Amino acid sequence: MAFTYFFRDLQTLEMVRDHVIPALRSRRFIQIWDAGCAMGPEPYTLAIVLRENMGSTFGNVRIYATDIDESGHFGEIVNNGIYPKDQVKRIPKGIFEKYFRENGKPDHFIIAEEIRRCVEYQHHDLLSLKPIRKDLGLIMCKNVLLHFTEKERIEVIKMFHDALAKGGFFVTEQTQKMPRQVSRLFEPVVSNAQLFLKRS
Repeated sequence: MAFTYFFRDLQTLEMVRDHVIPALRSRRFIQIWDAGCAMGPEPYTLAIVLRENMGSTFGNVRIYATDIDESGHFGEIVNNGIYPKDQVKRIPKGIFEKYFRENGKPDHFIIAEEIRRCVEYQHHDLLSLKPIRKDLGLIMCKNVLLHFTEKERIEVIKMFHDALAKGGFFVTEQTQKMPRQVSRLFEPVVSNAQLFLKRS
């Protein structure tokens, strides 16, 4: 589904804050792939959480936001970082005031340049099984795998495993169970939650 909003999945954001950031913050470069980013609220929410919790090391972060987007409009929306009121209404007040300002268009708001600068949009088809790059610290893929067949899910998860650096993390939606055929590739980080650590 293309439409989404900011700060949608608080449990995932808390897992990133509590488990992923402490493990990755010492790296010289932190490269993240948000696979299936739709119009961008998810990668931008992630960027804000990282900025709030990483201090000066946030400058080492790069988020690659990808989507198959057959409309051809997502790239422009993500790159501009301008969103209507309906998509930003769930953002905590303090965060909203810190990272958003009025755009000039009625009921539309633009994200701070510091946040926009760390997110890069790319058109990408996960079923090509070609990762956007290797040595990633975190891959987030939510509400996408459920649209694939079991065989396709397995192949995409294998591709994610190959794209992660040693000690990298994989996050998916709470309803998506890790297929048995690839469960050996990852170690669950949190019980009953979909945060996994790459096994070498």
